[in-house]
Amino acid sequence: MKILLTGKNGQVGFELQRALAPLGTVHAVDSSDCDLADEQALRALIRASCPDLIVNPAAYTAVDRAEDEAGGQLATAVNAIAPGVMGEEAARLGAAVIHYSTDYVFDGHKATPYVETDPTAPLGAYGRSKRDGELALMRSTPRHIVLRTSWVVGAHGNNFAKTMLRLAAERDELRVVSDQFGAPTSAALIADVTAHLVRQLQRTGTEPFPYGLYHATAGGETSWCDYARFVIGYALRTGHALRVTPNEVHPIGSDQYPTAARRPTNSRLDTTLFRSTFGFELPHWQEGLGHILQQILRTP
Repeated sequence: MKILLTGKNGQVGFELQRALAPLGTVHAVDSSDCDLADEQALRALIRASCPDLIVNPAAYTAVDRAEDEAGGQLATAVNAIAPGVMGEEAARLGAAVIHYSTDYVFDGHKATPYVETDPTAPLGAYGRSKRDGELALMRSTPRHIVLRTSWVVGAHGNNFAKTMLRLAAERDELRVVSDQFGAPTSAALIADVTAHLVRQLQRTGTEPFPYGLYHATAGGETSWCDYARFVIGYALRTGHALRVTPNEVHPIGSDQYPTAARRPTNSRLDTTLFRSTFGFELPHWQEGLGHILQQILRTP
């Protein structure tokens, strides 16, 4: 199987290189190889690669910058238009597409975890661009899998866990939002989930494959504040010196931490459909985050 992988240097793309390597010939690219905002360059890349499968973790993820005109245009090009282009080219080649989306397609007002059939209602430009990208891909080819995930964390790249460790070494106390809820999901888990799907796709033969939209996050839930406390507590328990303890991480409301883009209060995604369809159990977020923190904390 020939696999075209975008975003190879992102948190998820980095892990996907590992997970997909045993499953075929992986052509991994990043923005220096192909600017996904350049539609003609993207089409040329796909036609030159002739993949059997396109895996697209690449995205414009600067949530707040997407609210200004320049950022919004780039978010639209990369997140909304490019997935449709990939779907069109994949359909021409008879290839499949695995694409990743986000909890930000929802407004967060629901009291329970979101299921795949819940109506989308993004709060900002980033969420709208990701929602539009889902729709563009779905319209362009039936051979698609869209995986919505949330609160991605990896040993590679920048993320909330690394920021908390840095601030806990610099400050005497931290104030972290406590009224937004979700499941920190490791990039390694997302990559392993993807590899599981690819293996099932390879074994399908003449049987129909259950293409479609699925939610895939780690199990359990937490707030950003308790997430920060877990990260700091883990570091202290494993012998790393910090100025802040979990007791010195204080909860605040979202209104006390204003941002250009509004965040969903409820980022919880119901993964029942994914687990029942593909037979893959998703571990608790603390398990995956613990593995990530081991890697982060032993890096000089």
